Amino acid sequence: MTRKLFWEDPYLKRFEAVITDAGMEGIFLDSTAFYPSGGGQPGDTGRLMVDGKIIDIIDTRKLDDRIAHITNSISESHEAKTVGEINWPRRYQHMRFHTAIHLIDAIVNRNPEYAGLITGSQIYEDRARVDFSLESLDPELANSIIKETNEVIEEKHKVISYFIDAEEAKRIENLARTVPGRELLLKMDTIRIVEIEGVDRQADGGTHVANTSEIGEISLVKIENKGRNNKRMVISIPPAGA
Repeated sequence: MTRKLFWEDPYLKRFEAVITDAGMEGIFLDSTAFYPSGGGQPGDTGRLMVDGKIIDIIDTRKLDDRIAHITNSISESHEAKTVGEINWPRRYQHMRFHTAIHLIDAIVNRNPEYAGLITGSQIYEDRARVDFSLESLDPELANSIIKETNEVIEEKHKVISYFIDAEEAKRIENLARTVPGRELLLKMDTIRIVEIEGVDRQADGGTHVANTSEIGEISLVKIENKGRNNKRMVISIPPAGA
């Protein structure tokens, strides 16, 4: 099992590790700060440095209980020390979008006028999409949701993560809001929780910012009708430091 440094410190940009295996499926380390794709958040990119050689990592993926660091070439299997560096600007943008999605989800869930459940999401470098089980989503409603979310962002809520026992998690209403999430609760012994203090808590395995103020102002790009009870909202946020 790969030690998940990105859970211990999502702001870790550079780390030391040991290569435990390598081959056609990628490079495997005993620990990593590279986040593997999952939950709508893309896998990290970056580089590994081994014996003075730079290996570009073009993607990171889960493979059972291990994490595969994907390269453009097949690496030989050997045990060696390495230094990893993630593409931080790209990852940080993903973190900001991920927390923004959680906030939008929380706003929709807590307001009876919206009454929708998130059915999926996907993060890109310049935008993110959020899908909801809503009968209708017009510009007025979408902008109202975004406005309320931005107001919460400005309140500067702390974002924390921790683990709880699966049995305890099952007793918490609305902790997992998607079918895959609810199925996961039945399979795991412990559940990782991401909590936006005073606003929301969800079962989640992704990386997030430490405070909602880091997100910046969310803008509505467009809304799409993907079918009955399936509406999509596309959002953007300013680049970090903008």
